[in-house]
Amino acid sequence: MSRPAQKYLPADERRAATVQAVIELASDRNPADITTAAIAQHMRLTQGALFRHFPNKEAIWDAVMAYASEELLARIDAATDQADSSLAALEAMFQAHVDFIIDHPGVPRILFAELQHDRATPAKSRVLALLTHYRRRLREHARRGIDQGELRDTLDLDTLPVLFVGAIQGLVIQSVLAGDIQHMKHQAAALFSLFRQGIGTRP
Repeated sequence: MSRPAQKYLPADERRAATVQAVIELASDRNPADITTAAIAQHMRLTQGALFRHFPNKEAIWDAVMAYASEELLARIDAATDQADSSLAALEAMFQAHVDFIIDHPGVPRILFAELQHDRATPAKSRVLALLTHYRRRLREHARRGIDQGELRDTLDLDTLPVLFVGAIQGLVIQSVLAGDIQHMKHQAAALFSLFRQGIGTRP
C-alpha cells in the first residue's frame, strides 16, 4: 500500500523515508524487482523528486544497507551491554538479531540479493563489512567466555560465527516459507538453547 504523499520533508528525512520505503517493499517482493518507479509510487513522489536525493538506484541500495548495518549493530551492542556473562551476551545478540528481522523483514531479502551479485557494489561492500563487524563481536564474546570458563576451551572461534549466523538464516528461511515472520520469535529461544548446549562447558 502506498503511503500518503510526502512533499516537503528535509533532505535527511527524505533519504530516511526512502530507505524505509525500500525495506517495506522488500518485505513481500523480490528486491531485484523493486524499481525506482515502484519506490517513487510507494512514496507518492515522482522519480525526479527521488533522484534529487539519490543519483541512482545503486545509491539507494547503499543507503538501505548503511541503515541496516548501523541499526543492527546498535541493537546488538545495546543488548549485549546489559548482559552479565558471555553466554548471556551471545543469547542477547541472537535475540536482538531475531527481533531486528521481525521488525524489518525486508532486510534479509535485500542482504541475500546483494550477496548474489557477481560484481562489487557499494551495498555489497557494506554487507561484507557488516559481517566482518558481526563476526568480530561474536568472537570477542566467545573468547571472553572461554577465558572465564563459561565456554569450551576447544571452541573453534572461526566456525562459531558460521553456525550462529546460519541458525538465524535458517529461522528466516523457515519463516518465509511459513508466510509468518513471527514464526522466528517462537523458535528462537529453543534454537539458542540447543546452540548453547554445544558451546557451553555445562549441559
